[in-house]
Amino acid sequence: MKKFTLLLLSALLGAALLTACTPETVVETVVVTEKEEVVVTQEVEVEKEVVVTVEVEAEPTDKTVIEFWTTDNEEDRVNTYEAIAAAFMAEHPEIDLRIVPIEEAGIAQRIATAQAANRLPDIVRMGIERVSAFAADGILDQDAAVSTIQSIGEDDFRAGPLAMVTDPATGKYAAVPFDGWIQAIWYRTDAFETAGVGAPISWDDINAACDALPGTGNLLYGLTLGTDPGQNYPHQVFEQVAMSNNAWPFDAEGNVSMNTPEMVAALDFYAGLQRCALPGPQYWRGAREAYELDQSGMLFYSTYIMDDLVDGSGLEGGGNVEIPVEDLPGVTGFAASMEGPNGAASYGQLVTLGILQGADPMAQEVIKFFMTGQNYLDVLALAPFGKVPVLESAVEGWGSLSDYFAFYSADTLAQIANGFETMQRWLFRPDYDATQRAVIGDIEGRLLIPQAISNIALEGTMTAETAAEWLQEQVELLYAERQSE
Repeated sequence: MKKFTLLLLSALLGAALLTACTPETVVETVVVTEKEEVVVTQEVEVEKEVVVTVEVEAEPTDKTVIEFWTTDNEEDRVNTYEAIAAAFMAEHPEIDLRIVPIEEAGIAQRIATAQAANRLPDIVRMGIERVSAFAADGILDQDAAVSTIQSIGEDDFRAGPLAMVTDPATGKYAAVPFDGWIQAIWYRTDAFETAGVGAPISWDDINAACDALPGTGNLLYGLTLGTDPGQNYPHQVFEQVAMSNNAWPFDAEGNVSMNTPEMVAALDFYAGLQRCALPGPQYWRGAREAYELDQSGMLFYSTYIMDDLVDGSGLEGGGNVEIPVEDLPGVTGFAASMEGPNGAASYGQLVTLGILQGADPMAQEVIKFFMTGQNYLDVLALAPFGKVPVLESAVEGWGSLSDYFAFYSADTLAQIANGFETMQRWLFRPDYDATQRAVIGDIEGRLLIPQAISNIALEGTMTAETAAEWLQEQVELLYAERQSE
């Protein structure tokens, strides 16, 4: 009887072990044999392992990944790009849009590496100087660029940027214009009015202002001319002068053309402005300070000068220039285009968005999203003086992105925005090949133009004609070196 009871209780305990799902108290009977049989009942807490199966929905793995490489790589700029990307993905949950910051100088190498690995990004932000080379390499999807521009609104784009991204070999847009900056002449409208001269747009106007401005009000000089042979500033200013006279480093047949009549005339005009300029070797710092200090009436500079004309630029030894002119921005005009005897040009930089071969079609929608409404203004707001919009519809909004814009007239802001219409660079000329572009980089890097200008304007050891011949010889040597590589 007692043995049966023990077996029954043991069976019940086993059943409990198999069916329980949490720790519980189990009654167990233990038989102790001494002089007499005694039945002892004790409570034993038994821990059971319970296996619970829960179904968890797997993370989707079928999203389309789109890589957007951007040279806007500072932290605050990347944060803005990622915020816009997040808004895009909220509308398109099937897309995984990845913002990849990269260095401007490393674009060519990174693209080459990605191409070798068959892992090109979908979109890349890059300067216009990269577009022609990548187009020649066949890695830009020009049909996608055309489609994107048309989707955004081809008529909304400035004509100048569209011309700069047009591939002459195909007649198609090779990339989508995005933003940029303009360099031209800032000038004292009040002094020009007092002197009775017109805005410094044509060579004749600039020459007239050069002669009339010294002695007007407090002005001592017409301008500060870039003449320092050890600085790149003279090259940047001269390049605009040269292009306004249709003077280029290579002709249509690919021959070096640094000694053409157009180049000689450009050198002669530029160096001749020294007659009304601040003496001694000068570059951008002296030009900026002389204008701010009411010493000169014209200034070659980019749009980055706009806040300096309000607060005064930083001095080399510390502190800021104290501007003596009341409301200097209000009496400052901006001549974006320069008209020479054989053309017109403005100088600056255009930034583009390239769509790479093999990119997902949604890359076009990404670019459109970034260039629409507030999204585009948010990008421009990252550096409003250096990010001039390429869309006419964005100009009004761009003009309110910084408090400093309020110091400038609507006409000045319009002039800046319209600077894209004639903006060019030697390096941007679409029919130049990679070797010619490399030589142009060498011309600039070796400061050949600043040396020639210094020899004409300051040293008097060259004339415009002999300087042009010297440049011809130097550039021919550079070209031969590049061709032999």
